[in-house]
Amino acid sequence: MDTFNNRVNTYIDSWMGPRDPRVQGWLLLDDYIPTFIFTIMYLLIVWMGPKYMKNRPPYSCRALLVLYNLGLTLLSLYMFYELVMSVYQGRYNFFCQNTHSGGKADNRMINVLWWYYFSKLIEFMDTFFFILRKNSHQITYLHVYHHATMLNIWWFVLNWVPCGHSYFGATFNSFIHVLMYSYYGLSAVPAMRPYLWWKKYITQGQLVQFVLTMFQTSCAVVWPCGFPMGWLYFQITYMITLILLFTNFYIKTYKRKGGSRKTDYSNGSMNGHTNGVTSNEKAKHRKPRTD
Repeated sequence: MDTFNNRVNTYIDSWMGPRDPRVQGWLLLDDYIPTFIFTIMYLLIVWMGPKYMKNRPPYSCRALLVLYNLGLTLLSLYMFYELVMSVYQGRYNFFCQNTHSGGKADNRMINVLWWYYFSKLIEFMDTFFFILRKNSHQITYLHVYHHATMLNIWWFVLNWVPCGHSYFGATFNSFIHVLMYSYYGLSAVPAMRPYLWWKKYITQGQLVQFVLTMFQTSCAVVWPCGFPMGWLYFQITYMITLILLFTNFYIKTYKRKGGSRKTDYSNGSMNGHTNGVTSNEKAKHRKPRTD
């Protein structure tokens, strides 16, 4: 296995160039194989999980969902705080910031971005909850694409550009996830559902995030500062795919019926997924229609 890892690493390094030595020896970063295996396992579970659950009753997982979403809310809040403070401490430039000009703030940035990378592995649980609760219709192409690609992309980011201009998307995304996972956690508590009104605006916030990230990345192309151009072009391309997919999802979810769509507490938006309550649970609590 070590020989195979070495061969893969040698091939990647020959293609990508020298890695950033500041992350050498960090958990999951030295070898790409673990990240790749996690992704393959995730995709296999996405494929086989609904088949396994087909003739089985759904699991509620309500208490677990509250804890899971609370944990991700707190982790996202921690990452957002650390990212903002790193940017402030290093006097990061919005238009372009290379990976070796922030001093100690760069090390702080690298530390929190590792947690950001690791959080993408934790977020695979979003999909697993769908499967256990038989919400397989929520496992859309957007949902799987977003989850599977983010973990892999951030492995490469941490190894080659673990600070500098990489900060913006992670910072904005961490803020959005504070709102998103707090919504998920609260939606799992029946008494809180009537007070949850901001789901639609979280999806809008994500679209704003992608557009601003693409703009901020483009600034570094126009006013270069030494940040690798290949990463900037890749980031712009990836943001375009997310804008197209999320816009398509938003239109189908909120505009298809002229904005008359009722609130769905199964969280069918935000990353094209949900982990609140199942359709079966909603049916139990829904009042009879009078119209």
